[in-house]
Amino acid sequence: KLHAMGLLGSRRSLALCERLSAAAFCRRRLPCLLLKLRMAQNLRDAVTFVEQGHVRVGPDVVTDPALLVTRAMEDFITWTDASRLRRKVLDYNQERDDFDLDA
Repeated sequence: KLHAMGLLGSRRSLALCERLSAAAFCRRRLPCLLLKLRMAQNLRDAVTFVEQGHVRVGPDVVTDPALLVTRAMEDFITWTDASRLRRKVLDYNQERDDFDLDA
């Protein structure tokens, strides 16, 4: 279960649980993963993005920065559809479709 959460690197030994630290839990929080995915430049901005409702995990908009994200859900971290940040990123990458975003 700890491996599925992303807290342990391998499933080989239960002895690895003894060395599990609080920092491992902190690294699985949503703002830290936003930094890892390069969706934010620093931790303060990442927390602000989450609190303002710019980030979703799967179909759910998340406003709690203390959310622990599992390995399975890590791939589903995206911007919300109505987010201005998403619009800016798409404009910068020249991938914005006016028909989809104006709704």
